Amino acid sequence: MTSSLRSYPKTYLMISLMVIFGPLGNALLKKGMDSVGTVVGLNAAQLLHLLGRVLSSGTIWLGIASLLTFFVANMLVLTWADYSYVMPVSAVAYGIVAMLGHFLLGESVSTVRWIGIVVICLGVLIAGQTPHGSTEPVEQES
Repeated sequence: MTSSLRSYPKTYLMISLMVIFGPLGNALLKKGMDSVGTVVGLNAAQLLHLLGRVLSSGTIWLGIASLLTFFVANMLVLTWADYSYVMPVSAVAYGIVAMLGHFLLGESVSTVRWIGIVVICLGVLIAGQTPHGSTEPVEQES
């Protein structure tokens, strides 16, 4: 039991990274793709031109780096805690998504959407009260 108690701070840290960097990465990709422009045709010349614009966008590269950070944090936390704990608790990211959409992307977030996000966050509070893992971690032999 003491080994699982010691894992809680790193679990909380990785879930925090997931909650921050997942929505941030997606918002940066959206902002970057908005600056690239709308894709109209899908012929080879247009796709190559689009690829060049995408690869030269710093905002898109920041989005990719943020999503890679999210992905690594997600993989690590899933080695320490149950999937049935991690996914509901990380759903608080929906609140971050709405804030980034509103403040970074200038989107209008309706009252009904905000109410839905509050309901999700209340569910996160409930899920957060449950144990992180249902099994003891396997000790590695040196």
